[in-house]
Amino acid sequence: MITEILEAYKLQLLYAALVIISVVLLRYITNLLHKWFIKREEKRFPGEISRPIYLIKKILNGLWLVLGVLLLVFIFSGDMDYKSLISDFKFIFYLGFLLVCTIVCATSVNLWFKQSIAKKISSHEDPTSLKFLGYVAVYGIYFLGLFFGLLAIPSFQNVAQTALGGAGVIAIIAGIASQEALSNLVGGVFIISFKPFKIGDIIKVTDTMVGTVTDITLRHTVIRNFENKMIVIPNSIINKERLINYDLGEKKCCEHIEIGISYDSDVKLAKKIMQEECENHPLIFDNRTELDLANDLPKVKVALTTMNDSSVTIRAWAWAANFTNAFQLRIDVLESIKARFDNEGIEIPFPYRTIVMKKEREEVSK
Repeated sequence: MITEILEAYKLQLLYAALVIISVVLLRYITNLLHKWFIKREEKRFPGEISRPIYLIKKILNGLWLVLGVLLLVFIFSGDMDYKSLISDFKFIFYLGFLLVCTIVCATSVNLWFKQSIAKKISSHEDPTSLKFLGYVAVYGIYFLGLFFGLLAIPSFQNVAQTALGGAGVIAIIAGIASQEALSNLVGGVFIISFKPFKIGDIIKVTDTMVGTVTDITLRHTVIRNFENKMIVIPNSIINKERLINYDLGEKKCCEHIEIGISYDSDVKLAKKIMQEECENHPLIFDNRTELDLANDLPKVKVALTTMNDSSVTIRAWAWAANFTNAFQLRIDVLESIKARFDNEGIEIPFPYRTIVMKKEREEVSK
C-alpha cells in the first residue's frame, strides 16, 4: 500500500523534498553570509552595521520560509488556484526583495554620510548641512520603498499613479501644507539654509532652554543643556523664537556682575575690590582697544548703576573669550568678591521689615 502511494505521488514527493532542501539551504547560506558580512563590516563600521544586517537576515529567512510554503501548496492546487498562487508568489517575492533593497540602500547612504560627517568634524568643519542632507536622503529612500511597495497592491495602484501626475502632487502638497509635519520640515530647511545656528553652537531660546545644539533633524532640533539633559524643540517652533546664539560671529562675551551693597558701605572700596577680583581671574579677556590702552583705561570697568530702596548696585563689565568661560568667571568672581567684602566690612544688605503689633500701638496711644 505504501509502495503504491509512493509510486503514485513520486513526482510530488520529489518536488516537496526539493523545495524543503532549497529552503533549508537558502536559510543556511543566509546565516553564513550574515556572519561573514558582520565580521567584515564591524572592522570598518564598529557598532553601526549590525542592526540593519540582523533585520535583513530575519527578512530573508522569513521570505524563504513563506515562499517555500507557497511552493508546497502548489502540489494541492488546481488550475485556478495555481494562477492565484503564482501571483501571490510573485507579490511576496517582490515585496521581500524591495524591502531588502530599501534597507541596504538606506544603510549604505547613512554610513556614507556618517563617514563624511566624521571627516568634517576631524577637520574642524561645520557638519550641519551634511547631517541634515543625510536625514533627507535616508527618509527619501524609505519613502520611495514604501511608494513602490504600494504600487504592487492593486487597490493602491490608482492612488499611486494619480500621485505621480502633476495635479496629484499639487493636491498632496496642498493637503499636507497645513500639517505640522511640513511646517517642521520647512523650518529645518530654513535653519540649514540661513544658519541662525549650527551643530555645536551654544544657544539660548528661553531662560530654561540654554545649551549646545547636538542635532538638527527633519522634524526637530536637539539641545543638550548644562544638566546633560536633551531638549527636543520642533523646528516650526524654534524657527519662530527669538534666540541668542553665543557662537555666532565673535565668541567673546561680556558678563555683567552686579552686587548690591548698603548705603553705609564704602562704594569706592567696593568698586576697587570687584575690579581687582575680576582682573585677577585667569579667564578674564582683555577687550580694550589700542586707544583704551593708550589712555590707561582699566581692563574691567566698574560703576554704580542703580540706587535702590535699601542698597546701591555696583556693576562690573567682565569680558571672557566665550560663553562657557564667562559663566565660570561669574561664579568664581561672585564667591571671591563675597569673601573680600566680608573681610573689608562691606555689607551686602538684606530686606528689613518693621512689624508693629496692635497691642503695642494701643499702649503707645495711651
